Amino acid sequence: MSDQLKYGNVSSQQAIEMEERYGAHNYHPLPVVLAKGEGVYLWDPEGNKYFDFLSAYSAVNQGHCHPKIIKALTDQAQTLCLTSRAFYNNKLGSYEKYITEYFGYDMLLPMNSGAEAVETALKLARKWGYKVKGIAPDSAILVFCEGNFHGRTIAVVSASTDPDCYDGFGPFVPGIAKIPYNDAAALSEFLEQHGKNVAGFIVEPIQGEAGVHVPDEGYLKACYDLCKKHNVLFIADEVQTGLARTGKLLACDYENIRPDVLVLGKALSGGVLPISAVLADKDIMLTIKPGQHGSTFGGFPLACSVAIAALEVLKEENLAEKAFTLGEYFRNELRKISHPMLKLVRGKGLLNAIVVEPKDGVEAWDVCLLLKEKGLLCKPTHRHIIRLAPPLVITKEQLDECVGIIKSVFDQL
Repeated sequence: MSDQLKYGNVSSQQAIEMEERYGAHNYHPLPVVLAKGEGVYLWDPEGNKYFDFLSAYSAVNQGHCHPKIIKALTDQAQTLCLTSRAFYNNKLGSYEKYITEYFGYDMLLPMNSGAEAVETALKLARKWGYKVKGIAPDSAILVFCEGNFHGRTIAVVSASTDPDCYDGFGPFVPGIAKIPYNDAAALSEFLEQHGKNVAGFIVEPIQGEAGVHVPDEGYLKACYDLCKKHNVLFIADEVQTGLARTGKLLACDYENIRPDVLVLGKALSGGVLPISAVLADKDIMLTIKPGQHGSTFGGFPLACSVAIAALEVLKEENLAEKAFTLGEYFRNELRKISHPMLKLVRGKGLLNAIVVEPKDGVEAWDVCLLLKEKGLLCKPTHRHIIRLAPPLVITKEQLDECVGIIKSVFDQL
């Protein structure tokens, strides 16, 4: 549609120009403007249709504008949105009961963004370390993995090994140690030397932002056992890998481990609101007393209604099982594509990546631009990795169409 806009009141070009003029330049988006979403599809203001293969970094596992989630949102929005935690509200208790029974924990601490939930888990681990483990004041250590991505706060970037995340933001938070990922021996060695002061070990079951790095089978279980041996909290950041994305409800379920502290976000709302959660048992959670941590919006009525609906959709539509089956199929189909630039396919469930070897000045970014032109949206992470993570409601037929698009781009290259 040339002059007439199908969706929205500004054109793609106008939207991009206004963001460049009035918005902070802290992102480098693909040059596409999105105005409508439904299921696995997105549309720009001019009406061009795309497959979504990023799912808002796995926040839209249930698909764009899922009717059940949108109904929960609009019904609650017309009744009561926000009270703050200065008062009780009639939705939070029901949500807390639902989510703790859903994941098998005693208690929930509700927050908003994934980064806030990670910060909450870190504070919780330190408080537990002092109150329960008996670590000397101001001596607690939190152990992270190299290549991690847990958010953008000062505490979290203090643990980063990516210069883009931490450069120019020092001085950094003390009491943070970094060890290699997918190396249980490194954790063992560190805990043997410093275990008495270590409060928590935080890990992504699959490192998403680092390029969908899937650790060796048994790695998580070995780390969990080491944490038990040294009385250290095992904290799983499942903000991106959780909620059916990898073919199980939680990625930790592949190794039958139950984290001491579980961090969730993104798809906890189906992409409708920022909703995150920290789950733990009473001996950990009750170390934080009134006034020691909180959030104005954490646990607000609108979020509680939406989160319950989002979690119900995961079970009612068997999205974990679907992600497992379609993920196996998708990786097998991608591995049939023969091209010198396509070096590796990896992932679990519908969290996958292709590793692209830059050639003749063509990098992952350029591949993503070509995919966009053919109606498939995804984003590179680093110069040579493309993450492929469609909404879990995608069908096999739609997936076949997308494999065809990906193959046609590599044929073109």
